[in-house]
Amino acid sequence: MNEPIPPQSPAPAEPAPVRNAEFKAALLLVLMVALLAGAAIYLLYARGAFEPTQRLVLTADDSEGVTVGMDVTFAGFPIGRVQRIELSPEGKARVLVDVPRKDAHWLRTSSIFTLEKGIVGGAKLRAFTGIPTDPPLPPGAERGLLVGDAAAEIPKLLAAARDVLANVTALTAEDSALGSSLKNVQGVTEKLNGPGGAMGLIAGEDKKARELLANANSLIVRADRLVGNADDKVFGKDGVATDAQAAIVQLNGLLADARNSLKKMDAVLVEAQAVGKNARVATEDLGALRADIDSNLRRIEQLVNEINRKWPFKRETEIKLP
Repeated sequence: MNEPIPPQSPAPAEPAPVRNAEFKAALLLVLMVALLAGAAIYLLYARGAFEPTQRLVLTADDSEGVTVGMDVTFAGFPIGRVQRIELSPEGKARVLVDVPRKDAHWLRTSSIFTLEKGIVGGAKLRAFTGIPTDPPLPPGAERGLLVGDAAAEIPKLLAAARDVLANVTALTAEDSALGSSLKNVQGVTEKLNGPGGAMGLIAGEDKKARELLANANSLIVRADRLVGNADDKVFGKDGVATDAQAAIVQLNGLLADARNSLKKMDAVLVEAQAVGKNARVATEDLGALRADIDSNLRRIEQLVNEINRKWPFKRETEIKLP
């Protein structure tokens, strides 16, 4: 007969401290995940991932120096970020930029965009607005990107420097025009330092130089004589200077006489002024006397008229004109 299987005893329960440790570990794990998620959300928020933006498309021949996440600056402040770079059907690079709506008012229809590539450091995307009163830049606008590469000018500078060095080498060669000129200058200097000096340089040969020097000496002697004769004629005993001095003395005498005459004339003018003043006073007295005479004549005329009017035998009323 089969023996009955005895019932199995239940598994022993886990201790309470172990359960508490598992719960705390799970809680800590959830808390870490929450912190990481919060940090990621905050970073996205800080970088403007949840801000409303508008799209701007910049086109260039190539996208060298442009990277995703690169800032577009305006007056040194970032106002946009490169989100994607793609190739257009025409074979040009298209740089897609997201501009926050709160900063989009800085961009106008007349704004220009540049990509500056320096020799040291990375490239920079910049926006410039010359007329702030122009209409705002519409969303999805496409603008050309002006590229300025300083490194691209280095080959041109090297080529120019190579040309300059070639020209300097040609100038300093022995058979160059500058070398010939220096040789001529050296020859002139040797002739100047020679026994003939400047005369030898001018005449060319020693004999001609001596003849030229003799002629120059004779000319100097003649000039000395001419100066001596002129000195005698001008400053000699009977020279021009003596006659001029005598004329000046006579002129001084004439001026003294003229000065005395002017003094006498001043006295006469003073007397004439006195006579004129007396005549003016006498004229004023004659005016008063004439006024008195006119008054007396008017009175006599009135008296005659009165007598004629009162005379009893006078009846002629006829007026006779002269």
